[in-house]
Amino acid sequence: QVQLVESGGGLVQAGGSLRLSCAASGSISSINAMGWYRQAPGKQRELVASLTSGGSTNYAGSVKGRFTISRDSTKNTLYLQMNSLKPEDTAVYYCNAEFGYRRVSWGQGKPVTVSS
Repeated sequence: QVQLVESGGGLVQAGGSLRLSCAASGSISSINAMGWYRQAPGKQRELVASLTSGGSTNYAGSVKGRFTISRDSTKNTLYLQMNSLKPEDTAVYYCNAEFGYRRVSWGQGKPVTVSS
C-alpha cells in the first residue's frame, strides 16, 4: 500500500504562486507514476500534471508553462509549483500515485483558492 499526505495550498491573489507537496510512504518502490489532479465545484476531477518513475512529465494544456511537477526522491515527496495563478485554477487539488498492478492511492486533497 502507498499512503499520501499533502500540504501547502491556501488562498492567493491572481498572478501569485503556491506550492503543493505530497509526502509518500509505504511501498515506495512499487510506484510507477505520481500526479496531481484537481476538482473544481460542480466539475469532474481532472489531471493537472503527472510524473512517471522514469521522469516523463505530462501537463494539462491549461497549466502548461505555469505549473511544474517535480519530486525529491530523497524525501519521497512530490511537488507542484504553481505560478501565475488564475481564478479558474481554484479547486481542491489531490495527489495521486499509481503503484503495483493498476493500484491507485489518493491524498486527502488540499483546497487552492485564487482571488481576482
